[in-house]
Amino acid sequence: MVTEYGLSTFINVVLILVIILFGSWYFVDNQTIRFIISAFIFLFFLFTLNFFRDPERVTPTGQNLIISPADGEIIKIEEVDEPFYFKGKSKMISIFMSPLNVHVNRNPISGNINHYQYVKGEYFAAFEDKASLKNEQTHIGVENNFGKVFFKQIAGFVARRIVCNFQVGNKVNAGERFGMIKFGSRVDIFLPLTAKIKVEKNKKTVAGETILAEF
Repeated sequence: MVTEYGLSTFINVVLILVIILFGSWYFVDNQTIRFIISAFIFLFFLFTLNFFRDPERVTPTGQNLIISPADGEIIKIEEVDEPFYFKGKSKMISIFMSPLNVHVNRNPISGNINHYQYVKGEYFAAFEDKASLKNEQTHIGVENNFGKVFFKQIAGFVARRIVCNFQVGNKVNAGERFGMIKFGSRVDIFLPLTAKIKVEKNKKTVAGETILAEF
């Protein structure tokens, strides 16, 4: 299934590929060159389809669970000063999303959105430390009876489009889709110091399924 957050982009890419394919067969006489162009178009179509895929997920139950909002690899787990939402010490887990990962993001907990901000910025490589502070990103804070979580969708060097449909006051459920970051990116999630981390650095995560921590 192609995600609704990237459907228009996917359709536009397919239309462009079809035009190039028909154009190559109409204007190019060399059979070898035709084959090379056709093969490239087919491979690029498969890459685009793979990138915008949106598989179903089964989210673990338990309101004290904090679920991964992104597919990818954990590149950092550390205690940091978080100035926007916690405004103090918190635990941070950073998840790097390569172009081959599913890029649809999902809610880490059920609760109420009480903080949302879009921040313009740069486009450093998502795995660099300064990306968390300087890149284009969204800030999202959600709270329930067990505690609160703050997370960022961060655009990377290739990613130039963050999709997020949150507004302050929204009620959300853990594991539900809420947006995506197109073409390689990163998600940082900030937790209370009392949260019990259940993952390790370099672990692969699955959005909506992997348990990152417990309140």
